[in-house]
Amino acid sequence: MPEIKNKDTKKSLSTIVTDLTRPLKNHYGLTPWMFFLLSVMGVGIASYIYQLQNGLAVTSMRDYVSWGLYISSFIFFIATALVGMLISAVLGLIGIKWITPIARIAEMIALGFVMWAGLIIIFDMGRPDRILNIFLHGRLQSPIVWDLTVVTTYVAISMLLYLLPLIPDMPFLKRVMSDQPKWKQTIYKLLSFGFVGRPEQYKLIKKLTRILAILIIPVALAIHTVTSWLFAMTPRIGWDSTIFGPYYVTGAFVAGGAAVVIAMFAFSVDFRLKKYITEYHFDKMGKLLVLLMLVYLYFNINEFMVPGYKMKAGEDHHILTLFTGAYAKMFWWVQLGGLIIPIILLLFKRMRKPIPSLIIAIAIIIGAFFKRFIITIPTLMHPHLPIQNVPAEFHTYWPSGVEWAVTMMAVSGAILIITILAKLFPVMPIWEIAHEEGISNEEINEFIENGDINDEEKTS
Repeated sequence: MPEIKNKDTKKSLSTIVTDLTRPLKNHYGLTPWMFFLLSVMGVGIASYIYQLQNGLAVTSMRDYVSWGLYISSFIFFIATALVGMLISAVLGLIGIKWITPIARIAEMIALGFVMWAGLIIIFDMGRPDRILNIFLHGRLQSPIVWDLTVVTTYVAISMLLYLLPLIPDMPFLKRVMSDQPKWKQTIYKLLSFGFVGRPEQYKLIKKLTRILAILIIPVALAIHTVTSWLFAMTPRIGWDSTIFGPYYVTGAFVAGGAAVVIAMFAFSVDFRLKKYITEYHFDKMGKLLVLLMLVYLYFNINEFMVPGYKMKAGEDHHILTLFTGAYAKMFWWVQLGGLIIPIILLLFKRMRKPIPSLIIAIAIIIGAFFKRFIITIPTLMHPHLPIQNVPAEFHTYWPSGVEWAVTMMAVSGAILIITILAKLFPVMPIWEIAHEEGISNEEINEFIENGDINDEEKTS
């Protein structure tokens, strides 16, 4: 029997299982929360039906601004989804141990947001029934085909990377959730895939997870690089840049990292998991965000300083519109409130505690959302030929109520997926938490068979 840590500093397996499965059984705030999400989605569905019946004229998109809030939201959703790769793959592969309690949370966020990202593209189509033409008649030269390919691949790998580490948790759930509805027990039985805790099974799970973590890195980099190419492949002022690939990827890590901090706070408080998601984890995530935002700040400076120094015809008008014109308030909020001020604040340890981290992360995520808006809209308002002899509404763009309702439906849908996953499965891997506490596979198997571990044996 391996040496066991002092019981005052070590969580028992019974405690771990109880803490992580409690939210799956009793959650008194779930009903109003689900009602809220479904209500927002209901309004969005009604708005989208109205859009289908009356066409894209019910939006504020016109001949010039043909990409509006929907495409901006698509980029934001893809960006947020990249956090699964950052946490589970990059940090996991280099052996960072503090990510264990938050890796599955990151994967849930990735899965929820990337699944809805593809749907947002359909919302932007005037004839969504023609989506099959991409599969039937898509051309290799088309960036939209590239995007569709990497998005579907990322969904598949993210789903596997989420489900595979769940397998060793299924025996726990089959035992402790025996009083739950039959359909839940059936899900746990099916997803166990015959896992019984043999050493070779743990070894295979870890090997396959590592392979998926390696595979998802190039796919995740490709998904947001290709998204950036949808813009950079055009000669439009504001998009004609060679840095858009790494620029988008870095910005995606910032948005995703902020989303993870928000989710960490929500789960630690609502699921009573403060023993597992501690101030230490918020401190580490704060430091990681500072690093990511410093790199992202560099790309932001590069994006505007180079064209601003040259001030070529057309680019000068675009830059002045952002700095002092119609989009100046949004631009400076994004740069200051969503990037520079959070960097400064997170340099101080007291600001990397849970509540300050939550507030800063919310500011970052709002800034990240409107950053995608700024990337998309102002450029479309500066075509190569002057906007003239058109209705006045063609000269400006602000999303209509229909666009906001449909977009909020997508946001609520992504959160709904995360909520459902969090209510079906533990938000942290029971077996990995147990291993980190020094609990052996033999003790785990004994718990699964007998329901608990003999206290004398644990302390021997």
